[in-house]
Amino acid sequence: MPILVNLDVMLARRKMRSKELATRVGITEANVSLLKSGKVKGMRFETLDAICVALDCQPGDILEYVAPDDPRAALVGKD
Repeated sequence: MPILVNLDVMLARRKMRSKELATRVGITEANVSLLKSGKVKGMRFETLDAICVALDCQPGDILEYVAPDDPRAALVGKD
């Protein structure tokens, strides 16, 4: 299931650093980094909610489904 995580894009749009997001959400900077890289297997809705509140966005602004035949699918979960 190729899900592209656009958290870094939303952070840039909001001119917010990962450290500030981590503080607002109540997670570690390491976990923010893992989320940004797409190397997580799941996320609690509570965390997603807190991220959306902090970034004033919708879940779809952060998470995007990429069809398996889309060239971007090869990038999902890789650095």
